[in-house]
Amino acid sequence: MAQALSRRRQHESPYWPGFVDAMAQLLLVITFLLSVFMVAQFLLAREISGQDSALGQLRSQIAELTQLLALEKAAKADADSMLIALQDDLTAEKSKSANFAAMLEAENAEDSSEGSALSGLQTALDREKTISDEALAKVELLNQQIAAMRRQLAQLNQLLTDSEQRNAASETQIADLGKRLNSALAQRVQELTRYRSEFFGRLRQILSQRSDILVVGDRFVFQSEVLFPKGQAELNEEGQLEMTKLADALKQLEREIPEDIAWVLRVDGHTDTDPIVSSLFQSNWELSAGRSIAVVNFLIANGVEPNHLVAAGFGEFQPIDPGSTEEAKSRNRRIELKLTER
Repeated sequence: MAQALSRRRQHESPYWPGFVDAMAQLLLVITFLLSVFMVAQFLLAREISGQDSALGQLRSQIAELTQLLALEKAAKADADSMLIALQDDLTAEKSKSANFAAMLEAENAEDSSEGSALSGLQTALDREKTISDEALAKVELLNQQIAAMRRQLAQLNQLLTDSEQRNAASETQIADLGKRLNSALAQRVQELTRYRSEFFGRLRQILSQRSDILVVGDRFVFQSEVLFPKGQAELNEEGQLEMTKLADALKQLEREIPEDIAWVLRVDGHTDTDPIVSSLFQSNWELSAGRSIAVVNFLIANGVEPNHLVAAGFGEFQPIDPGSTEEAKSRNRRIELKLTER
């Protein structure tokens, strides 16, 4: 009988190192999961604190948290599986202990000569009870750790839900702000359009009714000969008179338009296609720019604010008459005034 018990213990002894290894691996997995969870909590806290200024990063973090939650759930499923296996092992150990107890009772009825075998059996039974107690303690610790992990997962789910709700609220606020901004911009454009209409109407009244001063769309067009001698960029007397009227109209406009409306009067210089022959200018680009700058400087000298003026030169490259006749060239030599947004 003793030999049989010895052979049985030798056969079952390799089981316990494997059981201990399994428990160590389980603890390593739980430690790794807790570390991953702490990192996830830190990332989530930092994401929540900065979500108002980085809405795009918030969406990325939510995706990462979702992936982390999936990993946590998978790890939890593995832990549950290992817990079931441990419980099965504990049940098997309890069954072995019962068998040893039955064998011990049977041995009590035998001769006293078998006392040594009985002592060995009692020792084996005590060892089995110790192992069972240790397994129960480990199972209890594992249950506590799983319960803590479940609470943390619930908190993570709640944080993720709160973050998604704040994200939805932020998107709603952004959409509302966009609508308000578009409405405000449309209102400013309408106001500027009204002032532009009033300004052009006023210019029609105060400027000379001449065929060489035209209104083309949203621009006033002065033929260059009205303002400048041929090939030059200095205002003649007649041009100064017309620009003085324009300066008075602009100063009145500056008093009427609210300061929060950004507007400018753009002065565009244009030439014909004839090459420039002058020691002062190397090209039509320079002549057209020089003329628009001369108009701007005259308006500034007569009290118009510089931040409401823009000078631009287009040379011969923006004609209003594609013809090559002298009449077409005369129409293309011009100064255009346009009231527009800054």
